[in-house]
Amino acid sequence: MKLKKGDSVIVIKGKDKGRKGKIEKIFPKTGKVLIPGINVYKKHARKQSERKPGGIIEIVKPLAIANVALVCSKCKKPTRVGYQIDKSGNLPAGGQGKTRICRKCQALI
Repeated sequence: MKLKKGDSVIVIKGKDKGRKGKIEKIFPKTGKVLIPGINVYKKHARKQSERKPGGIIEIVKPLAIANVALVCSKCKKPTRVGYQIDKSGNLPAGGQGKTRICRKCQALI
């Protein structure tokens, strides 16, 4: 999975096309991401108890990963994620032998 929690993304398909936000949660098995304030639906709920009154509740639903694009922190454009592999064999600070880069400006993400 190329996207991570905290990444800035822009919606490229659907009713919220063009809106930006940060990823709050990722669901890798279903291939979806949760972005607060985006893909909000309303649900009519019946009164459950004194603590849970009824009414219209707003619910944020997850979006498919294919419908969002990562926004590069340097060039501020939607981009794809590439990987740069360390040829010397030294592990970078992340602990892996590869780092994420922007496909447009080659900056580290």
